[in-house]
Amino acid sequence: QGMPRRVFSRRGARVEIVHQRQRTKVDDRLRGHAPRLPTRIHRLLRMVDAPLPPLDIVLASWNNLPYLKLCVDSFRRHSAAAHRLLIHVNDGSDGTREWLRAQGIAFTESAENIGICRAFNRAARLGTGALVCLVNDDMYALPGWDRALCRRVEALGIERYMLSGTMIEPTETGNPCVRVADFGTAVERFREADLLAAAPRLAIQDWYGSSYCPLVMPRFLWDEVGGLSEEFSPGMSSDPDLAMKCWRAGCRTFLGIGDSLTYHFQCKSTGRVERNPGPRQFLEKWGIPQSLFNRAYLRKGLPATDLRLSEPRLTIPFVWHMTRGRVKSFAQRAMMGSSLR
Repeated sequence: QGMPRRVFSRRGARVEIVHQRQRTKVDDRLRGHAPRLPTRIHRLLRMVDAPLPPLDIVLASWNNLPYLKLCVDSFRRHSAAAHRLLIHVNDGSDGTREWLRAQGIAFTESAENIGICRAFNRAARLGTGALVCLVNDDMYALPGWDRALCRRVEALGIERYMLSGTMIEPTETGNPCVRVADFGTAVERFREADLLAAAPRLAIQDWYGSSYCPLVMPRFLWDEVGGLSEEFSPGMSSDPDLAMKCWRAGCRTFLGIGDSLTYHFQCKSTGRVERNPGPRQFLEKWGIPQSLFNRAYLRKGLPATDLRLSEPRLTIPFVWHMTRGRVKSFAQRAMMGSSLR
């Protein structure tokens, strides 16, 4: 007769314990205490309503006022947070300085075009924010561009990174990181309403190889690598050079965000300058072809499957192209040295 009582008492104790746990959960809900969730889920939930981190948006403009006006207007109207615009004015004889003063926008200036490397570096010094964002003045920001970038920054949980938005361009150039869709090649032919209506269908998968504008990176990393390298002025190959400097500084996160969209009118300023031999300069500086760095290190244009890039694999083609590039760099330096004698 005692055995059933013992079994019953144990079972009753178990039932009481379960009931106590259920009551505790109910009490916690009533008090507003949510059950413990994984850290990553907590971070994502906090980001839903948290304000976006402000960006120091850095631009350079060279007598390009109609595009600059459209650019500034789009970033003001379509940003989810109040970011700070910092602009360098090259020349400015088209009334750019006067317009910026009327708009209350901080800017630096030079009497002539000094190229995007020096211009970006000067304008960036006006800011003190934790995040630097480089933008071309012939870009148009679509709604949600900054929310997609900034939320990804918060979700990373790492210190060193370069993140790019995804450009929409009217003409095909073979760039795998770009969405091609023609909504006008000039301000006067820009089909803004059509672009905004099509925007939800233009997002793509995240991709590897961030170095394009709009480009977001921590200010401490920007300062650590010295911003853009001014020996690449007026600017060709300065973006992969910046990526290489960040790689050497320990950065392994180079992500393009597929739903952070900007429309790019393509080369409205760089098309007017005498181009520097960027790929040759890159090869001489780093001893590796720019194309190999983009392909083997940054995996440019490939779908992003992880936050961090691994070191390049030492395959036979990689070693061959690396050796070939170093021999070519040595030959170029020898030719330059003989020409100076």
